[in-house]
Amino acid sequence: MSSANIKLRNQSWHYWVFQVTLTLYFVWLYGPGIAAASEEELGLLIRNGLVLDGTGSAPEPADVLVRGGKIQAVAPHGLLKTTPSFQVIDAAGRVVAPGFIDPHSHGDPLETPGFENFLAQGVTTITLGQDGSSPATADFPKLFTEYEAKGLGVNIAMFVGHGSLRADSGIGQNAHPSDEDLAQMAQMLDAALDHTFGMSSGLEYQPGLWATRTELEALAKVVGARDRVIMSHMRNEDDDQLDASIDELLAQGRFARVHAAHLKSVYGQGAERGQAIIQRLQQARASGIQVTADFYPYTASYTSVSLIFPVWAKTQADFEANKITRRADLLQHLRHRVLARNGPSAMLMANAPYTGMTLDTVAKQLGKPFEVALVDDLGPNSGSAAYFVMNEALQGALLEGEMVMVGSDGSPTGFHPRGHGSVARIIEREVLEQQRLSLAVAVKKMTSMPADVLGLKDRGRIAPGMVADLVVFAPEVVRETATFESPHQLAEGFDWVVIGGQVAFQSGQGTVARLGRVLSPSD
Repeated sequence: MSSANIKLRNQSWHYWVFQVTLTLYFVWLYGPGIAAASEEELGLLIRNGLVLDGTGSAPEPADVLVRGGKIQAVAPHGLLKTTPSFQVIDAAGRVVAPGFIDPHSHGDPLETPGFENFLAQGVTTITLGQDGSSPATADFPKLFTEYEAKGLGVNIAMFVGHGSLRADSGIGQNAHPSDEDLAQMAQMLDAALDHTFGMSSGLEYQPGLWATRTELEALAKVVGARDRVIMSHMRNEDDDQLDASIDELLAQGRFARVHAAHLKSVYGQGAERGQAIIQRLQQARASGIQVTADFYPYTASYTSVSLIFPVWAKTQADFEANKITRRADLLQHLRHRVLARNGPSAMLMANAPYTGMTLDTVAKQLGKPFEVALVDDLGPNSGSAAYFVMNEALQGALLEGEMVMVGSDGSPTGFHPRGHGSVARIIEREVLEQQRLSLAVAVKKMTSMPADVLGLKDRGRIAPGMVADLVVFAPEVVRETATFESPHQLAEGFDWVVIGGQVAFQSGQGTVARLGRVLSPSD
């Protein structure tokens, strides 16, 4: 274990007094439950590990006792006694941490309910309904019943999409909805918040891109009244537009908690620029705006090919019309846009028949300029692509921001390694190799911080009374195996993953019984 990142504190007298007092309290509270649980009652004891509690505190040697799906006690090695009915995990030489929580993720529980890509990295809770697009805006309970009937590998926290609300309310691409239209959408949002953790927005996508500040702030009032959070794919992540996009989000922050999804600067350069972005968020927080952000540890994004098309040619109908009537404008826009984003060799196609090929290679294969290939052979709805558009020094500075947590923006099927490797990459690269973060801080950015943003009061920390979502691993053997060429390879080194007090993943594979469930904001 790297001494640069995991340093055992000298065991202070105060620490041991606290831990022993805590253990004696639980013995008194539960009677014989800790010292000798009944033979019939099942539980779990994780012993001999270094506990990182998720708060950013240094690791401490401790045992963790779990019963009834919750953490019952955390105490110095050897103090907790169990019966033979308890499962015991020997975590010697390993870290015990809260299960990781991904604040920005994707996937379809009806198609890939196991979510093994997340589980293999110690992720026990993911968020869906991101970027303004949710699978529903009404009757979430019915949808969640369908999800759980499939058997979920991880817990799910759902968001309602602003774009989906626009579509389902009939507003669609209307740039000037009436007061009655906005009132209807606000009513639909309020009802959806009974079952969801907040509203997501995708202001770079249809139909969210048509929303004005007036509309967004009206909906923010609804979100704020319910103490939920707005997670936003901001309007434009290009460096020359990013500050204005942040300002638009902060304006919503006057009414609700706000969160910048997958914070990045497209074609921005240098650590100083990253630090300036963080300072902007710090100033907003100092003024009372509750703003946070998430970050994935790659310099390539991944999203729809439609991203590079102009607003007037993003939908298939608009594209088909304008590629005839405005062909020259369209070609000019695409050429400028792609070159501004590091050129066609920086765009890696995800969908057949060009999977794994850069746009440059596709264009050469077709024997035409890349902008012509985009118009005549691909189009805005030709799938997704990875875009190598970020600067490593700038992105690294963002990760260090005290309000920035780790998310993947990944899925089980996306053609990008972030869905299978983000957590492993943070530990392997940012903690151990570059020593940008201590392991304790990295764990905090993947546990208590996203839990607090989501309002998950019983997850994200190791403490008595918390739900026993846990991960046991040795940091020095954690490996990201996913690559851009082969993005669907599972991470390695996460030995045990526990959900609700039961082992969900062990030694590289999931258990037969899937233990995840759909979480409720009222839990």
